[in-house]
Amino acid sequence: MTTDHGYPAVRMHIAGEWCQGGSGRTAPVVNPATEETIGEVPLATPADLDRALEAAEHGFRVWRATSIAKRSAILDRAADLIAERAAAIGRVMTLEQGKTLAESTGEARRTADTLRWHTEDARRAYGRIIPSAPGTVLTVRREPIGPVAAFVPWNFPVGGPNRKISSAISAGCSIVIKASEETPATAAALVECYADAGLPAGVLNLVFGEPAEVSARLIASPVTRMIAFTGSVPVGKLLAAETGKVMKPSLMELGGHAPVIVCADADPGQAARRAAQAKFFNAGQVCTSPSRFLVHESLVEDFTAEFVKAAESLVVGDGLTQGTTMGPLANERRLRSAERLTADAVSKGATVRTGGERLDRPGYFFAPTVLTDVPADADLMSEEPFGPLAPIVPFSDLDDALAIANSLPYGLAAYGFTRSAATAEKLSDGLEAGILSLNHCGGSVHEAPSGGVKDSGYGREGGPEALDAYLVTKRVSHLLTP
Repeated sequence: MTTDHGYPAVRMHIAGEWCQGGSGRTAPVVNPATEETIGEVPLATPADLDRALEAAEHGFRVWRATSIAKRSAILDRAADLIAERAAAIGRVMTLEQGKTLAESTGEARRTADTLRWHTEDARRAYGRIIPSAPGTVLTVRREPIGPVAAFVPWNFPVGGPNRKISSAISAGCSIVIKASEETPATAAALVECYADAGLPAGVLNLVFGEPAEVSARLIASPVTRMIAFTGSVPVGKLLAAETGKVMKPSLMELGGHAPVIVCADADPGQAARRAAQAKFFNAGQVCTSPSRFLVHESLVEDFTAEFVKAAESLVVGDGLTQGTTMGPLANERRLRSAERLTADAVSKGATVRTGGERLDRPGYFFAPTVLTDVPADADLMSEEPFGPLAPIVPFSDLDDALAIANSLPYGLAAYGFTRSAATAEKLSDGLEAGILSLNHCGGSVHEAPSGGVKDSGYGREGGPEALDAYLVTKRVSHLLTP
């Protein structure tokens, strides 16, 4: 069933069934390109959450006892369904999150590949035999940790939930996931692919609700054995503290404020074009988005001119409209933040080279913005913008640039541009980040680990490391009897 806007009716998925929830409470879902309410999302009651936990406990017993061959066949089928439905999933994503249809559809297709990677990698979650004393067999086994509680935000409505779901289920765990109430239909479309592929009831449960209520109940429950969270640093710290109280492991993928260092020997035009493409992807609403541009003084004018050109070439509009290259911000909160950060920077001496204001039309549209002469005490230089704002600052000494890059408590992503192998090694060694890209600003990939250091969190998603958080390492020492 769909609404007049072509938006599907949203339900939760508990114990293999689609349901409205016990309270009948709902929250509106808003199209950020029009500010119109296009649907409603049901909010779980404590009883709904308890039912999801009970289902996850049962689902874990069933799924853990399922052969790896059968598990892989089900997950391979789920990946096929995600790929087949990518266009439909992408359209729903654009309706409720705002990103362009090309970005949304591409995200759905990458999600299928991520699931395939984790499914294959789970086949190689090997243990080992350790040489020991005669008559003793000493082994190490890798076993699923148990039911997982996961929490994800709205900026990647299908890719974000699937990073948690695919890792947990591939490892043999069950999961209760609370997806964002702002992008619920995309998450439901993802879960539907798993359900239609034949995943046993209870292995994957999808809920929505008041964030504090849901997290408190899921974390405290004795059913839950591990917590996985993607979101802001303040909320991550709160959840990590609550998780620590009940002695449960957690994976925290938190925010960042990624520096870009453009060295004196770089090509300023190429660096600007590549950095701008990454900066304005998803309207800058990416944890790893480049957000502080430190450019050698000899290149800064050429770099800025090319960056401004790239920003002004963007077509800002409804993500469903053909030709749009940047959609709206996802909600009014992000719009207010962009306005506040820009005004603060300008009040302290920054110059707006392009953009700098909300577009005069319905929807949460903010112009792609480039600022120069940005002082160090501007909020934009220390607060993650999570929007299409690009502050450009010159430097003369690379050591000074590294000090500025590392001066914040964040350590998620960082970027550098240089033609020198020695300088590239200095950047690789000196930048404090869990993800570093040189001569490009590429995002996360399923075959390699992503994660942060310092306040940007701990644990890794992607690559062989992705399953680590969802597996327990067990040592077994077996004394053979005569």
